[in-house]
Amino acid sequence: MKRITISIVACLTLTQCKGPSAPAPEQLARIVQDTPVVKDSIPVRLQWLNELDKMARPVMTSLAKERLHLEMPIVLADPDHLPEERKKAAYLEAFGRLLAGMAPWLNGEGGSAHEVALREEYRGLAIKAISHSVDPASPDYMEWEHGDQRLVDASFFALAFLHAPWLWEHSDSVTRANVVTALKRTRQVQPVFNNWILNSALIEIFFLHIGQEWDPMRVDLTLREFDQWYVGDGFYTDGPRFHLDYYNSLVIHPFLNRIIDEMRAREEQQAQASTVLLLKKTIKREKFRFEKMQEDMRARNDRYAVILERLIQPDGSYPVIGRSVIYRAGSFHLLADLAWRRALPGALSPAQVRTALTAVIHRTLSPVGTYDDKGWLNIGVSGHQPHLADVYITSGSVYMCANVFLPLGLPESDPFWASPAERTSSQKIWGGEDGPYDQHPDE
Repeated sequence: MKRITISIVACLTLTQCKGPSAPAPEQLARIVQDTPVVKDSIPVRLQWLNELDKMARPVMTSLAKERLHLEMPIVLADPDHLPEERKKAAYLEAFGRLLAGMAPWLNGEGGSAHEVALREEYRGLAIKAISHSVDPASPDYMEWEHGDQRLVDASFFALAFLHAPWLWEHSDSVTRANVVTALKRTRQVQPVFNNWILNSALIEIFFLHIGQEWDPMRVDLTLREFDQWYVGDGFYTDGPRFHLDYYNSLVIHPFLNRIIDEMRAREEQQAQASTVLLLKKTIKREKFRFEKMQEDMRARNDRYAVILERLIQPDGSYPVIGRSVIYRAGSFHLLADLAWRRALPGALSPAQVRTALTAVIHRTLSPVGTYDDKGWLNIGVSGHQPHLADVYITSGSVYMCANVFLPLGLPESDPFWASPAERTSSQKIWGGEDGPYDQHPDE
């Protein structure tokens, strides 16, 4: 199949406008308005597909051929930090995180002839890759049995099946059994008392979803704990202490949303099957537990999504703060997740979020050095910047950025893709446009 490659024009930032060539003040508004619009006449959706294809191809083709362990370069941010465990974990990091980000698109249908063909190709690669990753006889069998990191990336692997039922439905019975066995092995891991308990709970939710034996206690305690960790303005602490970083978007909100939604669906099924429960709700006019939790989560999502969108600057850059900054565009996982689920707050239009996420994608994935000479992601935020990485980072970790591509699961007719372009909050503000102040909601 002929592949389409598109060059992306570099974004112009206001901080680069210096010297005699700097624009006059009356030109600044126009620059902000136009930045970071790509000058190529390429549909935005195709730009996203090209970026996803570029990122995914080395991982998916190598694993489908059972050559991932041979071909994927393993780089450790700190060679002295659990080197053997980190090297073994890196393959599942790359595959699990990438598959979760691709899953909604793989589950979709339709699109241009190019997109349909590309999706069919990747569906075939994904089915083979999943099979090899859980097959103990395969040279690309992942690290499901040792180390603690497997818990984290197993949860993204499980999330991919929740995002894309097609993947589960088209896996053969042997592969399904191997998937369940592999994921159950992660129960041996005692999660760190922070966002890791969400990883454990998400895997149990996957078991619930497919009708397997599951552990309600892991789910219940996780939800209770995170409710205690909510500190307001859309933020949770990540464990007992607050960290100013992007983990609320990277993991916390998206995982809580999926867990609570699954539990709410189960709660509704139980209620419909119980006349007593329905009567109690009707007479007492009380909301069910997960119904109320879902409403609370929606309000918290709304607030945090507004904050995230406002953090994205006119050129697609954003504050590089806290842990795991090298996850690049994955730092906006929640914004992508809400867009895909059509759950954006009223203050943010789908077109506005499309503009913001497109800017971030170009700003973080287009710079020279983002990929090595064979197409594998390098460590960095804007190019190759290995010293920005925390000690636990590997060349597999960086594929967390694939979660920005979740809106590709929406059809091209959806307002997210079909609506006319709209500027982001920062583009409007720094372009001199007046607008509503950033209102803190009543908690």
